[in-house]
Amino acid sequence: MNDESAGGAYRIEDLAHRSGATVRTIRAYQDRGLLPRPERRGRANVYADAHLARLRQIADLLDRGYTLASIKELLEAWDAGRGLGGILGLVAEIHGPWTDEKAVRISRAELDELFGGNPDDAAVADAVELGVLERVADRTDAYVVPSPQELSVAVELHEAGVPLSAIAGHLRELRGQVEHIASRFLEFTTEHVFARYLGEHSPTDAEAAEAASLVRRLRPLAQQTVDAELARAMQLFATRHLRRHLGAESAQPDGEDTRTLEIPATTMRAVQSLVGAEGVAAFVAAAAEREVQARTLDQLASNHSKTNKLDEPP
Repeated sequence: MNDESAGGAYRIEDLAHRSGATVRTIRAYQDRGLLPRPERRGRANVYADAHLARLRQIADLLDRGYTLASIKELLEAWDAGRGLGGILGLVAEIHGPWTDEKAVRISRAELDELFGGNPDDAAVADAVELGVLERVADRTDAYVVPSPQELSVAVELHEAGVPLSAIAGHLRELRGQVEHIASRFLEFTTEHVFARYLGEHSPTDAEAAEAASLVRRLRPLAQQTVDAELARAMQLFATRHLRRHLGAESAQPDGEDTRTLEIPATTMRAVQSLVGAEGVAAFVAAAAEREVQARTLDQLASNHSKTNKLDEPP
């Protein structure tokens, strides 16, 4: 670095080099009021460490998805003395990981081995598109797995006989539905919890810190709710699915076979008047069983009578 940039005094070219921004971007930020004007020293414009820090803050907020207009509002609030610590804490809380999973790296050879040892470039391309795999810079034989759990599910489904193309298609469909659930949960919590922080003014440092605390408390609720509702729905629909595929017959816990039987309405009313509504099923079952036993006894007696006649002398 040359002498002019020593001690926190930078020419615009030096500031651009240190911050990673272009000279044109720095001037654009100045024109929009995002960056203070430099100090004039003789015929030169001189930038300080405060300019460098501000450029790094802008870059960080841009990476988090904020627009230049919203960044300007945040920085103006900070310059007005309201502080930015709480705001940045809230930003960090929202943009932090929403899962305890840790990303892992996997080689292409290891990946192929997980799926039966048969390379499938189309399936890998689908996985990259869906974000199940992320390419490693300057490597063609390695990937980052953001969610090892999601990859493990794919491995289990494939071992069970599900084609990789079907797994990818199912994930696309599922992702759209889950994103809808997440959107609705955010709308719900925004309306009933965070609305007071979203007025016409930017939240104060204390308000932003309080909102960040609420985000930490509410973060696991969405997953807990979805887990509980998914378990309930799976039990409900799995049972219906089993009954539908078994038709009118359904397997009972004791292995008995149950069939649907139509009984005339007049008979049902007569039985109900006799034993009450709660005893109808038991009465019909007992009556049917007694009839079966009676017919069995009659058949045995009839067979015995026929046998005796055959044994009589002519």
